[in-house]
Amino acid sequence: MNILWDTDPTAVERYRFALGPDTTALDSSIVVARTLHDDPQVDQVVIGADVPLDDACTLAEGARLDRPEVGVILLRSRIDVTTLSQALRSGIREVVGADDHTGLADALRRSRELTSRLVGHAGGGSSKDGKIITVFSAKGGVGKTTVSTNTACQLARLGHKTLLIDLDLSFGDVAISLQLVPDRSVFDAVAMAGTIDDEGVRSLVTTHESSGLDVICAPNDPGDADRIPVSTVAELIKVARRTYDFVVVDTPPSFTEHVLASVDLSDILVLIATLDIPAVKNLRVAIDTLDMIGSPKDSRVIVLNRADAKVGLRPEDVESAIKTAIAVNIPSSLTVPASVNRGVPIVLDEPKLPVSVAIRDLVDHHIRPRSAGEDVEPVDAHARRGLFRSRR
Repeated sequence: MNILWDTDPTAVERYRFALGPDTTALDSSIVVARTLHDDPQVDQVVIGADVPLDDACTLAEGARLDRPEVGVILLRSRIDVTTLSQALRSGIREVVGADDHTGLADALRRSRELTSRLVGHAGGGSSKDGKIITVFSAKGGVGKTTVSTNTACQLARLGHKTLLIDLDLSFGDVAISLQLVPDRSVFDAVAMAGTIDDEGVRSLVTTHESSGLDVICAPNDPGDADRIPVSTVAELIKVARRTYDFVVVDTPPSFTEHVLASVDLSDILVLIATLDIPAVKNLRVAIDTLDMIGSPKDSRVIVLNRADAKVGLRPEDVESAIKTAIAVNIPSSLTVPASVNRGVPIVLDEPKLPVSVAIRDLVDHHIRPRSAGEDVEPVDAHARRGLFRSRR
């Protein structure tokens, strides 16, 4: 199947002779990238003449990492040496004149032949990518890192090859929560930008011995955060998914560019809140933001942490406020901070504790089934009184 990325809604008809009937027209780089990620049937992308060259090259670079078999062809009203050089460096297969319909048809034919050879070569072995799980909350202090570390450790404990990336680049707590002393961090990926491979990912890893979990920690110096390009983070995550069954990404409490890159690549998005109005308000804003940027709703898993707190709010009030069902309720426990202080995740330290049982529920019923392509049974959410209405 072809994608035509063009800002002109009539372009798909104009190029119909060259593109053929099996073509979808899209007008946004975000939607194109998401479609490439989600739809394995897409094998060719044609980028229209009005799309800025830098945007076209950015998409091609991402496709080269995520879907190397996909052919990207660029249309230009004027072709010069600079355009050709930049396009070919980014992984674009051919640059064709915007009015040369026969040239476009020939370029698509050559590109399809190359795609067929690449797919045939990859078919000799397993090419199944691992799943990316981004854990996010728009408010700090809700237990996001605790959920991230325990979820990742539980996956590793079950025998899945799992990597945890601390993407809170300024103030990440994964290393201290697991009592790790890393020699390298996400920042060290910058020197490998554009050439990151499996060996490069392994060189950044610190292993948590108790669980066998691999971890890439945040930089020790908060100042390094601004020196880590978004493209490097995206490249690191894409390469890591080729090696690991699961890549869990812990994030800061805001939609930074790095977080948006992780969200865009994610198969599962775990959203966390607690029973307080600021956390619920921020969760609702986060959901609205995700809707606005086109993040698929069926990839989201809502987790309510400290769900049994007696603070005048109930889980059903949260569901009413966010208009989304809660998938997992994690109870409160004083054992959790004690386990963090010892650097031993609660799922390993106290596996029968209700908190650990809830984490296992998250993993067994909302993460592993999605990775296997199974349907996840939706949680019933009944209409309830709104959280922000006055109570009688």
